[in-house]
Amino acid sequence: MPAFRTRHLCSVAAALALTVAAPATATSAAGGSAGGLREVLFVGDNWDGTADVIRSVGDFARIGRINVIPDKAERLAEINADPIKWIYYTAVRNEVGEGHDQYVDDMYSTPDGKSVVVSRPSFADVVSIDLATGKVNWRFPVAGHRADHMALSPDGTRVAVSASTANEVQVLDIGTGKELGGFGTGDKPHENFFTNGGKYLWNMSIGEVTTSLDAPGWDWTKGDRHLTVVDATTFKQVRTIDMRQRLDAVGLKDFSDAVRPAAFTPDWSKLYFQVSFFNGFLEYDVAADRITRVKTLPENPVTNPDRTTWLLDSRHHGISMNPEGTKLCVAGTMDDYATVVDRASFDVGPLVTASTPYWATVSGDGKDCVISEAGADRITAIDFATGQKVLSVPVGDHPQRVRLGHVQADWTGPAGS
Repeated sequence: MPAFRTRHLCSVAAALALTVAAPATATSAAGGSAGGLREVLFVGDNWDGTADVIRSVGDFARIGRINVIPDKAERLAEINADPIKWIYYTAVRNEVGEGHDQYVDDMYSTPDGKSVVVSRPSFADVVSIDLATGKVNWRFPVAGHRADHMALSPDGTRVAVSASTANEVQVLDIGTGKELGGFGTGDKPHENFFTNGGKYLWNMSIGEVTTSLDAPGWDWTKGDRHLTVVDATTFKQVRTIDMRQRLDAVGLKDFSDAVRPAAFTPDWSKLYFQVSFFNGFLEYDVAADRITRVKTLPENPVTNPDRTTWLLDSRHHGISMNPEGTKLCVAGTMDDYATVVDRASFDVGPLVTASTPYWATVSGDGKDCVISEAGADRITAIDFATGQKVLSVPVGDHPQRVRLGHVQADWTGPAGS
């Protein structure tokens, strides 16, 4: 078991004097429903090959669970019959997966709440799973040999998926799986965003994150990393943003330019983003095209200072913003905490103990930040207003991405599950 999953949380709390409030009284209210739909949170259990479906507010209780690899035997037979596919499958398991298969990276539900679309890194594909039957509706093999982060268009009809080894983003019809278009990126495309009401599509490439050449002097070996912005209808490039130049301009020459998770303000004017190896985040003014502020967050004194031991070049991985655009929630992955930061002042709230927090999203009512704790197999809600922990809920093995979506109002799981 990796060292970061076995660190004793008590010693972490003692070292940092982390503040964790007693869990608040859970409510029984489920997420809002309209038109026969119920709002939920999908939690991808990467090593299990499942997705937990939980209430989007209140007690975040589990409603049901989905097997996102019902075709596992068929996929493995294909991989074992193709030496090239087998090599990449094994590499994903041994490097990115830390010895585990990566069965679910990202997921979004269809507008009618009848299916969930999932990117599966180990199987290098995107599939649509019928929520009533648990069967595969359609399957799209991505270019190259690994599928990664996705983004959902504002109207819910398209998903953009990063084909990480092919250095491109492919955009699919969410109902049919048909490819609608795509575009080239930097090395290892990662995070995607539809912005400005769906007018633009942004991609952040992170370069190579599995090597041990992690010292700043070896940064050039990580590949071509930049942000690519395209017209979301024509997929023609609008602009590229090389953060290396922007970092150098403000004296951050030793910072990595691999943009990791990010969050936009509601008006899309500011981008807050994490970079490899850094315990904190940066503020980027989109119109002015420059980095305007940098926030360094506390270091955990028990975190191993050896960068090569950090999970895929991450120090902090996961950032979200409340709907009002006034608070940021940051997952301090290798430092084993999460915290809420005031966007105007950059004042830091309580450091909430967490075991390898790997993602941060927003609850259905916008009141809580919801983080996945990959090291403890649970999700935890943190109140945006107070910065205090609300509660934790157990989920499957190694949760990572957490996304808001919808299911049918009376759904409790696929038939026979």
